[in-house]
Amino acid sequence: MSTKPALIVSHRCHAVFGAELNAAVARLKLPHEVVALPADKDGRLPDADVARGEIALFSQDLNPLHARQFFSAVRKGPNIKWIHVFNIGVDHPIYTEMLERGVRVTTSAGTTGQPISQTAITAMLMLARGFPHWSKAQAEHRWAPVRLQDSPRDLPGQTVVVYGMGSIGTAFAHLAKALGMHVIGVRRSPRKADDPVDEMHAPDQIDKLLPRADWLMLCSPLTAETRQLMSAQRLALLPKGAYVLNVSRGEVIDEAAMIAALQSGHLAGAYLDVFEKEPLPAESPLWDLPNVIVTPHNSTSSSGNEKRVFDCFVQILEQWANKTPLTNEVLRTG
Repeated sequence: MSTKPALIVSHRCHAVFGAELNAAVARLKLPHEVVALPADKDGRLPDADVARGEIALFSQDLNPLHARQFFSAVRKGPNIKWIHVFNIGVDHPIYTEMLERGVRVTTSAGTTGQPISQTAITAMLMLARGFPHWSKAQAEHRWAPVRLQDSPRDLPGQTVVVYGMGSIGTAFAHLAKALGMHVIGVRRSPRKADDPVDEMHAPDQIDKLLPRADWLMLCSPLTAETRQLMSAQRLALLPKGAYVLNVSRGEVIDEAAMIAALQSGHLAGAYLDVFEKEPLPAESPLWDLPNVIVTPHNSTSSSGNEKRVFDCFVQILEQWANKTPLTNEVLRTG
């Protein structure tokens, strides 16, 4: 039986990228052996492999059972030193647990900026151009042209506030600028020359920015600072007829207050990919509100994500081998 330290991956990752990963391990002169999580129904990694696991790649292909087995192996493994995850957000308690154990955690931030921003801009265009009206009429087999007095506003010249100017927010801002919108970015760091925004402001300015927003795009991580960021009071600061787009986390918004604002007509509509409780309960009013587009935490869906995550992992694996700082490393707080 091998005594080499193990680099643990999913069965699919091994099948699709195994040769490339083995080549990278050899090129970097790492002592590790690539070990695949079993593909069978149980998906349990043998105890001997758990014991020698040092590096683990958590990839999106793992179904719920195999994901549990993956994290069971990581939890039990006495020698785990680093986990790379396909996620961008790492607000799940398992990552806090790993960090408290001294395990290094890196994310795949930057790999899904394009697909998520494209999904969000598509939803924006659907709301801006009145597709909910036409979709409802189509479902009812009803010919229902929009009357002149009910025509939607031109999108060019409208203002969008993008809260969170990471890879997703930046990609979205590029698309919004291309549509002729006035883009206001919100992040801690100052504006750079290549930022696709008309203005950049610090998060503590959000109360002054909300009254200017025709659209509010939320794409920040869930932190103590952003949890319930959009309270009832802040939602009320948005102009009547504003729209909300959320690809961040459901907990960033007071969901009950948002539903009330949508029902009252204060908010004209919303695109929501994330919710306080997931899956979104069948009884939630959000399913049936006419100007709300719901997607099941799936805005990232793209056939290219798997390769982008793998390439990100290999890049950081090289940093690990060279003992240099790891890109996208999650820093322990507190």
